[in-house]
Amino acid sequence: MISLCIDTLKLQPFWILCVFFLGFLSFFKNAISLSKWIYISFLRQPKNFKKYGSWALITGSTDGVGKSFAFQLAKKGLNLVLVSRNHQKLEEVRSEIQEKYPNVEIKNVAIDFSGDNIGDGLREMEEVIKELDIGILINNVGVTYPGASYFHEVDRNIWMNLVKVNVRGTTLVTKAVLPGMLERKKGAIVNIGSGASIVVPSHPLYAIYAATKAYVDQLSRCLYVEYKGRGIDVQCQVPLYVSTKMASKVASIEKSSLFIPSADDYVKAAIGQIGCEARCTPFWTHSLQWWFASMLPEAVLDAWRLSIGIKRMAI
Repeated sequence: MISLCIDTLKLQPFWILCVFFLGFLSFFKNAISLSKWIYISFLRQPKNFKKYGSWALITGSTDGVGKSFAFQLAKKGLNLVLVSRNHQKLEEVRSEIQEKYPNVEIKNVAIDFSGDNIGDGLREMEEVIKELDIGILINNVGVTYPGASYFHEVDRNIWMNLVKVNVRGTTLVTKAVLPGMLERKKGAIVNIGSGASIVVPSHPLYAIYAATKAYVDQLSRCLYVEYKGRGIDVQCQVPLYVSTKMASKVASIEKSSLFIPSADDYVKAAIGQIGCEARCTPFWTHSLQWWFASMLPEAVLDAWRLSIGIKRMAI
């Protein structure tokens, strides 16, 4: 039977053999990609985070994704440094976590990343972490527009706030934590990016937000290359919509669904990706949406994103 197939192929024109070979390669490549996606999304086990260090630092840790990261890392047995702007909410989150995980040690640092002078808060954070082996940094703090807006209409205070929080905040916290990781020759840095700057070719009516998240993505990729050989894993995680207060305010998302996970469901997936690829989309339906988006022409995606933003402006 096999010899018959070989003899049949020998009789075919060369171009038919080329098409057959290319089709086989395409099938083989797609089969490998699918297997890899299934393994990463559903089968791969999280790393032992304590090998990085016994402490994790999380910014934007009193709500949504940041708060869920705090609970999930506490569940893994890590001690926590929680960073956010509100003292009271920090204390409330600390009490909630320690009620559930009483053996976890927690330190709070209040920093308003949108402020003009954050030096005192940063110095306090540096003093707090000086003697701690911070093994994992979650740069989660971030803000966006209060609503869709054309670039020329965005209030100066709003866009300056985005730059201060998303760009300056992420950079300064990373600069503060990285020296200790270098000294210990181990660590993991997770920067929370956004599909607004990566999954779609443009994010009209949220231009400055998308640009700040593109900075986070490029910073992460560069640091991944710079420090991979020095024991430090740097990663940009790229969520699409997650059911949080920010998503509710910007996109009128009131509840989770198949394609819009809750913060807890998203973070359960995100935890399993820490320390792996340089860039990832942890939640499985988000990665499917990214794949489908990659199949469409950029002009179609641009028009679709613009129409969504215009509809939101009309609400």
